[in-house]
Amino acid sequence: MSKNKINIVKICVGAKFVEELWFWQQEKLSKNSNANIVHVTRMRPRREKELLNGGSIYWVFKGYILARQRILSLDEVRASDGVMKCSLVLDPDVYLTYPVKKRPFQGWRYLKEEDSPKDFEKFIPGNESFPKDLKLALSELGIV
Repeated sequence: MSKNKINIVKICVGAKFVEELWFWQQEKLSKNSNANIVHVTRMRPRREKELLNGGSIYWVFKGYILARQRILSLDEVRASDGVMKCSLVLDPDVYLTYPVKKRPFQGWRYLKEEDSPKDFEKFIPGNESFPKDLKLALSELGIV
């Protein structure tokens, strides 16, 4: 575990399940083979060096952190309104994590490496080795 590594946690708006996020991203890639998976945010992270030292974005679905994607780079982009924003370029691989309850918040927050949920498995559609409802129930009981 590196002290020089930080992650981001973000509520996944528009997708209720990890599958929806993955399919949306894969659809974008299928339309343009040169496309990157990106998430655009208003504010550029100030802890860029730590974030690009192996950091990830942890996605929150229905009050639980359930997945993560590694952040590959940060790019500046100009939005349609002319305002400069930050584009988080993400690895297309999505990893399911052990569920961790997360209270609602706006925007994104830093997430220390030691507070980040552990990976459960790489997401492959239709190939979850452990039903998500069971993972959530075990998480509620503090077993996983």
